[in-house]
Amino acid sequence: MHVHQIRADVLIRKLADRLKNELPKPEWVDYVKAGVYAERPPEQEDFWWIRAAAIMRKLYLHGAIGVSRLRKMYGKRKKRGVKPEHKYPAGGKLIRNILQGLERLGYVRKVQKGRELTGKGRALLDSLAKEYGSG
Repeated sequence: MHVHQIRADVLIRKLADRLKNELPKPEWVDYVKAGVYAERPPEQEDFWWIRAAAIMRKLYLHGAIGVSRLRKMYGKRKKRGVKPEHKYPAGGKLIRNILQGLERLGYVRKVQKGRELTGKGRALLDSLAKEYGSG
C-alpha cells in the first residue's frame, strides 16, 4: 500500500509516534500560538510531532516545498468579529524549526525550491504505509 492510498490521519498518527523518539520538542512550543489567527497555543500534548508528521506527508505528496508555501497551507481564518473574513498564514518559526529538525535527522534536505524528502524520509513513510495500510 502506498502513502497516497492510506488514510492521512492514520499515517500521521503513526509517524508522529515514531518521531517522538527522534525529534526533540523545543521548550517554547508549549507557549506559542500556531499563527496570528489563533487565540491560544495548541492544547494537544503531541502537537509538535503531529505537525512534523503532517509536514513530512505533504513533502511526500507535493515534492519540494518552501516554508512560505507551508505557512499558506497551514493558515486559517482569524476571528474578526463583524469584519469580513481574512485568511492568515501559519507561524513560520514553528514550521522552520520542524524542517530544520527533520534535516538533522536526515529525512529532509534543502533544494532550490525549498525542502524535499530524502530517500531515508521516503523509505520511512513507505514502510509505515505498508505496515498500517489496512487502516
